[in-house]
Amino acid sequence: MRSALAAQRLIKSSILVVLLASPAWSIAPDSQKGSNKSASRWEEGQPGCTFSRDDDGKYRYGFWNADFGVVLAVDSQELEKVRRRAQPILALHLTLHYRGKDSVDVVPGRINLEFVKHYHDEQSALDADALAIKEQNDTDVFMRHTEHEIRKHPEKKGEEEATLTARQKDAAEMTEFLKTRSLRAMKLDSGHPEASGWVLFSTRSKWIDHLLKQEEFVLRVYVGNRVVEFPFSLPPSEGDLILRSRP
Repeated sequence: MRSALAAQRLIKSSILVVLLASPAWSIAPDSQKGSNKSASRWEEGQPGCTFSRDDDGKYRYGFWNADFGVVLAVDSQELEKVRRRAQPILALHLTLHYRGKDSVDVVPGRINLEFVKHYHDEQSALDADALAIKEQNDTDVFMRHTEHEIRKHPEKKGEEEATLTARQKDAAEMTEFLKTRSLRAMKLDSGHPEASGWVLFSTRSKWIDHLLKQEEFVLRVYVGNRVVEFPFSLPPSEGDLILRSRP
């Protein structure tokens, strides 16, 4: 009797394993990780969706409805710029226009970027003020390191001081950029219908160790309690290049 019961349990366990392994019972794949069925999604050629390749070197994706509009601007050379930056940060520019009668909140911290080819890893927008503080702290550490090196090798004083001066200049420019040109949290209404600025994302994580020659992204922008998804690639097609006009 016990042998029969044990055999039945074994059969049931085997069936359960088969069912869980079959497509109908498997867990949803990672490709659905960041999906949001209630989101409005940019689609080329659809009403309210625009796209342009402009002579300032940027691709612009626009989404418009009766209440608001969102324009995403992406530098065509952004992937190359990320690789040259001291910190692996990707920058995107957003402009939001409010057309409604009430008001909506813009909260940069809720904006996130999905790296589609890297296990659909999602990165939240970096806090501009925290980045500015980190930039200053890193510069202070570098200054103390330089002073230490000069004491050890006084013959290299000129070289070390020149490197420090360049580092301080870059840090000052970065801090000014973060404080004055980042997208800030604000309320949009009829009196203040527009907000614009840069949002920054880290390109390093457990799932991202380097950027590919062509990357696919989904940017999710919250406008009040609404979310707009912008799927885009960099470059949109391999080898695509915008010829920039001279200033």
